[in-house]
Amino acid sequence: MQYSLIVQKYGGSSVANTDRIKNAANRISRYKKKGYKVVVIVSALGDTTDELLELAGQITDKPSDRELDMLISTGEQVSVALLAMALHKIGVDAISFTGPQVGIITDCTHTKAKILKISADRITKEVEKGKVVIVAGFQGMNADQEITTLGRGGSDLTAVAVATTLKADMCEIYTDVEGVYTADPRVVKDARKLSVISYEEMLELASLGAQVMQARSMEVAKKYSVPLHIRSSFTDKEGTIISKEVKAMEDVLVSGVTANKGEAKVTICDVPDRPGIAAKIFTDIARHDINVDMIIQNISRKGYTDLSFTVPTAELNKTKDVMAKIVKAVKAKGVVYNNEIAKVSIVGVGMKTHSGVAAKMFGALASKKINIDMISTSEIKISCVINKKYADGSVRVLHEAFGLSKG
Repeated sequence: MQYSLIVQKYGGSSVANTDRIKNAANRISRYKKKGYKVVVIVSALGDTTDELLELAGQITDKPSDRELDMLISTGEQVSVALLAMALHKIGVDAISFTGPQVGIITDCTHTKAKILKISADRITKEVEKGKVVIVAGFQGMNADQEITTLGRGGSDLTAVAVATTLKADMCEIYTDVEGVYTADPRVVKDARKLSVISYEEMLELASLGAQVMQARSMEVAKKYSVPLHIRSSFTDKEGTIISKEVKAMEDVLVSGVTANKGEAKVTICDVPDRPGIAAKIFTDIARHDINVDMIIQNISRKGYTDLSFTVPTAELNKTKDVMAKIVKAVKAKGVVYNNEIAKVSIVGVGMKTHSGVAAKMFGALASKKINIDMISTSEIKISCVINKKYADGSVRVLHEAFGLSKG
């Protein structure tokens, strides 16, 4: 009999200590006893990555990206070995590997590398021997045999990429929540768990600050239609299935509300308003691998304009270094930074077929006297930049305005 192949990913909270590692091992054992072939992707224990970054910060405020990768990739190596030991203890044959050992090849960008290919031969060989294969998430190796890491949430990307390569029947993402909610349950007490959500909606939610899945992992899942199940590692309850969009999803106007407090606003003042300036600015920024999100250019006045955009707060120091050179190069008058902002967003495939959504969103924020600084839209989302102190309140008012607590 041909049994299904399942890829399971356990996040840091699911393996935060030895008791939780044993809990994950017991769950994996139950799958093996049912006859499943199991490949497991594991994150570093708990807050290990943050602790390693803090150690680096005590040495220098500008560590090299290569050495950061050498440092933070060690967290996952600890967790895969411990999980393998836990499985051995309960009589399950298992073997652990680092990302490079199973042929996860990336580009040469340190700290946020992209996966180029995965050689599944070593994984497949061990699975066919009846073993549980445990792979360190978040890491790979470039063509120069340098260790690379895949950016925050990179274990999600490892899991989805491995599931794609192995043509897995299901990719289960285990975390500390029971699925995807209409809002962060810590912010909105009556947030509702979604039984199903589309790849498109989950991709938007992930890119807008929902911390359930990494955005890049959702791009891969969507491209290859990887079946995903987001669920809790602490219960056996069904979680949230992420799937292709179906017609019934359009009946739901808004699926979720998010707030991202991890962005900063950059404003270049009095930029000469002539063709090619914006291209030069953003080409230089892209050359330094800085992710730009929202962009707004003000109305030109006497040949000059102001240009604003947002970047991740984690990249603000790098952005300041780059902007110092750009301001001189384009002969702008100066640059202003604001990291006291948040981006609040609503997402839903129903926006494609319903009008008045933006007006309802802006009206809800206005009712609480929350000022909007920047606006960006796509076919299925609307985002507003506001003062960070109103972030949680704006999520609650929008959640209520769109009736997301209702069954």
